[in-house]
Amino acid sequence: MKRLFKIPVIIVVVFTLMLSTVSTAFAIAPSDIPIVVYGETLTDAQKEEVRRLLEITDETEVTEYIVTGPDIAKYIDGDPESRTFSSAKIIAEPEGTGVSIHIVTPDNITKVTEDMYRNALLTAGVENATVEVASPAPVTGGSALSGIYKAYDAEGAELDKGRMEVASEELDVATELSESEGMDSDKVSELLAEIKSEIADKKPESKEDVERIIDEILIKLEISLSDKDRELLLNLFEKMRSLDIDFGKVKDQLEDLASKIQDQVGDLNIEIDEGLWKKILNFLKSIIEAILGVFEGKSDND
Repeated sequence: MKRLFKIPVIIVVVFTLMLSTVSTAFAIAPSDIPIVVYGETLTDAQKEEVRRLLEITDETEVTEYIVTGPDIAKYIDGDPESRTFSSAKIIAEPEGTGVSIHIVTPDNITKVTEDMYRNALLTAGVENATVEVASPAPVTGGSALSGIYKAYDAEGAELDKGRMEVASEELDVATELSESEGMDSDKVSELLAEIKSEIADKKPESKEDVERIIDEILIKLEISLSDKDRELLLNLFEKMRSLDIDFGKVKDQLEDLASKIQDQVGDLNIEIDEGLWKKILNFLKSIIEAILGVFEGKSDND
């Protein structure tokens, strides 16, 4: 008899592996001492509210930084006059933990989703961290990203500025597609992930090659874009190509994932229906591909 009642155990194994499949480059040494980055624009009362939201009960037991407008210019080439409200708490985790994001105030972070934060951090090279984001007022959420980059810089894990900037640009493109084309965030993520997968496969050598890939994916997904938005996509992925971001490495990790899961499940002596197993693997692959999008953001009111 097939022991399907142990599926929750399989899911635990699978998601543990998922967290460890994304190869990134920079990390802060694991620590129980949280790092907190506050938006400079916060009033004293708002700062206290953020501390409450992020469960900071003793200021002496955290490392604190302030993210400013000039920081947004420095880390993501944004507006140095930006107002900064959104804040973040970072806990450096052990190797293999992956990046976990929780928006504590989802109603007040109006543009950047948890997946967008995660994708931006992965693209910039962040690894093994638990991050919580909060704002006492409605904002886009961009300053929290710049603040996280600043914290990593201050802690000696300097991130690549080019990758941070292209992550910021991808968030701009993603929000533009959502707003001007009426695409939901899942469809945008699918589009970007599909383009990256093709770039990994075909390794384009010119802007014209990138353009052909984009057009093929738009046709495949039955997405129609304005000339302006199509050009935004083209410019974005041409910059990614020039930065030589290794999407192929991620694709290889996806291909290895199924065998790793099967090995782990084998160790647990779990037997499941072959058809269901295939569906589980396909579902998980689609999740991983969807979260590979690179997102970051900048705004006048972050």
